[in-house]
Amino acid sequence: QVQLVESGGGLVQPGGSLRLSCVASLFGFSRYVMSWYRQAPGKERELVAATSSYDGSANYADSVKGRFTISRDNAKKTVYLQMNSLKPEDTAVYYCNVKLNSLDFWGQGTQVTVSS
Repeated sequence: QVQLVESGGGLVQPGGSLRLSCVASLFGFSRYVMSWYRQAPGKERELVAATSSYDGSANYADSVKGRFTISRDNAKKTVYLQMNSLKPEDTAVYYCNVKLNSLDFWGQGTQVTVSS
């Protein structure tokens, strides 16, 4: 059974920072691509960032490049999303994701609100 538990969301002013964490209950965690998605009210869920363990590569949505950084600690089975220079348009529920055998597994989500 795969479980993903996110934390770290909250209310922050524009220009501020937050770090999200996702702890995975997943055998063989280091083998899997781990991703962060977000969903704003009235919008579709979108990919924010993803990281592979094999080569340490990371991919980002254009809207967050240069501001967000995804990282992982395989020993702790945890993936992080460091978010800097936050903007009001970053307001959304952020979800951790892993794909196993073509199935998507999601956490419960953590709310990020950027507002003055």
